[in-house]
Amino acid sequence: MFLNVLTQVGVLIILILLGYLLSKLNIINEVGAKCMTDLVLYAVTPCVIVVSFIRPFEKSMGRNLIISTVSAILAHAVFFALSILILKSKDIKRERVLRFAAVFGNCGFMALPLQEALLGEDGVFYGASVVAVFNLFVWSFGIFLMSGDTKYVKPKALVLSPSIIAILIGIVIFLLSADVPDIIKSPMKFMAGLNTPLPMIIIGYHLSKSDILKGLKDKGAMLSSLLKLVVFPLLALLAMYACKIRGTMLVSITIALASPAAAMTAMFSAKFKDDTALAATMVSMSHLLCIASLPPLIYLAQLLA
Repeated sequence: MFLNVLTQVGVLIILILLGYLLSKLNIINEVGAKCMTDLVLYAVTPCVIVVSFIRPFEKSMGRNLIISTVSAILAHAVFFALSILILKSKDIKRERVLRFAAVFGNCGFMALPLQEALLGEDGVFYGASVVAVFNLFVWSFGIFLMSGDTKYVKPKALVLSPSIIAILIGIVIFLLSADVPDIIKSPMKFMAGLNTPLPMIIIGYHLSKSDILKGLKDKGAMLSSLLKLVVFPLLALLAMYACKIRGTMLVSITIALASPAAAMTAMFSAKFKDDTALAATMVSMSHLLCIASLPPLIYLAQLLA
């Protein structure tokens, strides 16, 4: 199992290195990276999610979907509370970034490709519930955390997220056991096939533009990354195991919760004029550090499953 995990993570690392190289050779620039990011957010990830829901309805899967959603809600709520208790700074803008990066992970870009590679469509099925919870939290608690003002919390942004729309469509298909025609399903599968290479290349591009060494010397940034990549997902894994959650669901949720800091850390930081340099460094640094943290956590989850 551990060799399989290392192999799949190794594949992702190679693709990240390809993105890094393409950036250094000026084959990919900022405009190209943004276009690829939009393509993944608005087309590729929604297709991956919808395809994972194209299956006959089963009561057990429906029940497990509810369990995984509740687990993700509780995990995000606990992470949010713990980040406020643990991560403190005299600089409020720095404090906001450290807390946000510790709570919100790249459960779409980084986790979904890994869930698909290791667990197949069932892994994505449960991973989608974490993506839904992430979007609900990031556009409510996340916005408030980074802005310090509830006026920026907009319900419309929660409902119109591409991932949320895809999950709602997928749930309808799943509940109805709808027979999706091949002329629709095949193009979605082709788009879903881009879910592994494109996000990794984008991550590689951003790594090439960041001062990771500076982040490694920053004690606050390292503590936030340690919480995000090791402490929080390990606590969630043990809590789920104690609640008798097992199998693919346990591993899939662990992968999602152990994913590195979300790219929105940098986006929201820029929008609300927080410590943008720290945010960009933390996103890149946590993606680099997760290469070491993810395999042991996934292996432990598989052992407990």
